[in-house]
Amino acid sequence: MGIYDQADFDIRLGWGEEAVKRLSPISDATVIVDVLSFSTSVDLATSQGVLVYPCVWRDAELGVFAESVGAEIADARNPRGHSLSPSTLESLPPAYRMVLPSLNGSHLTMCAKAHSTVIAGCLRNATAVSRKAAGVGTTIAIIACGERWKESLTLRPALEDLIGAGAIVSGLRGARSPEANAAVAAFESASSDLEKVLRQCASGREKLAHDKARDVELAAQYDVSRNAPTLTDNALRI
Repeated sequence: MGIYDQADFDIRLGWGEEAVKRLSPISDATVIVDVLSFSTSVDLATSQGVLVYPCVWRDAELGVFAESVGAEIADARNPRGHSLSPSTLESLPPAYRMVLPSLNGSHLTMCAKAHSTVIAGCLRNATAVSRKAAGVGTTIAIIACGERWKESLTLRPALEDLIGAGAIVSGLRGARSPEANAAVAAFESASSDLEKVLRQCASGREKLAHDKARDVELAAQYDVSRNAPTLTDNALRI
């Protein structure tokens, strides 16, 4: 048993790729929480029946992979304008498939897939994700993805992910680590006005500075979705 793996507890919480390496191998389910924006985008897309293929960041074979699964890459080059921005995914074609690159949520989903059942969680689907994870098993790793400092690409813990993680943890039974309890406290503190908190936190301010207020609005909607996108055959689906 390692010092950092929270193995004494059923519900564990950590940040970023190192947490995936330590927590996922000893957990039945891993919940990837990237509120702004990967997990929110996945919820919007899969709620419309879309298959979302996560990928390792900057995979040189991304185009080949997308072609092999009959999918479009959702990035700045997408001919339909679809991207990681949730507001670009509110209306998608039927039977659509997309590869969704991201430095945080998508990358960490791929890192976790070899170890446990992987679920994409956010504020929009918090209760559904809690129920899905509880149905998988009793030990659950919640991974708050965080963001990256642009200069160094090192981890920047992000308040919105702590809040989203807390919303999911609050619906789980079992012994919680202190880290998981802290996330619940963050969610409870913000729950009376989630959109205001998300608009005022650093990540939200960044979105607003890039005219992406709708992304923040969509990400702040709590429990509007009953879907828990789960990685199956390399795609997140419901």
